[in-house]
Amino acid sequence: MPDERWNELFAALRSNRDRAILALGMSNAARASELLGVRGVDVDWGDQLVRVERKGSQAEQWLPSSPESFIWLRLYQSEGPPLDPQAPLWCTLRRRDHGTGLAYQPMNYDALRAVFRRANALLGTNWSVHDLRHTAALRMARDKRLTLRDVQSILGHAHLSTTADIYLVEEEERVIARIQEYLAEREEHAKHPAPPAAVASGYEASDLAVLFGESPA
Repeated sequence: MPDERWNELFAALRSNRDRAILALGMSNAARASELLGVRGVDVDWGDQLVRVERKGSQAEQWLPSSPESFIWLRLYQSEGPPLDPQAPLWCTLRRRDHGTGLAYQPMNYDALRAVFRRANALLGTNWSVHDLRHTAALRMARDKRLTLRDVQSILGHAHLSTTADIYLVEEEERVIARIQEYLAEREEHAKHPAPPAAVASGYEASDLAVLFGESPA
């Protein structure tokens, strides 16, 4: 997802809850089920970490998340139900009665899909939460400060080859641009070759020319 499209998607969101959960997904590349499973106790406000339960292995892992996502999370918390450390972090925006009286309900996958459905209808797009994970992973994989092992750890892949096969694929436009730059530099060097290296002190240029089979200047 290009930055421009992400900005459009984010602007189309209706609530701070939706902005918070999408900002987290874009920054830490967590899966939809992992994001929805976060509880109050799984948020480390001081170090800006979010703990998720990995799909498949069910192992718990702390994921660093962006400062911006924590700003939206604070805003969501300030206007939502009181934070219960053991309760799901994400709840419905309105209280509903499911037979036990009016209460906020945990946000489920269908509700998250509805967030994207409303935004996509407005923008004429077809984005999903997996697009956020894929975009975040590609950004990390292309950053020279991060190793492939770093990306594997954040994504929760069991095998390094999985990360490499999916996220080290270069975009065709980037490859073409680099090859064009390489060809242009070669042509420039051919038109303006570098001057010959200066003769080291103590040697005569004519003697070196004879030694290497060249005609003296």
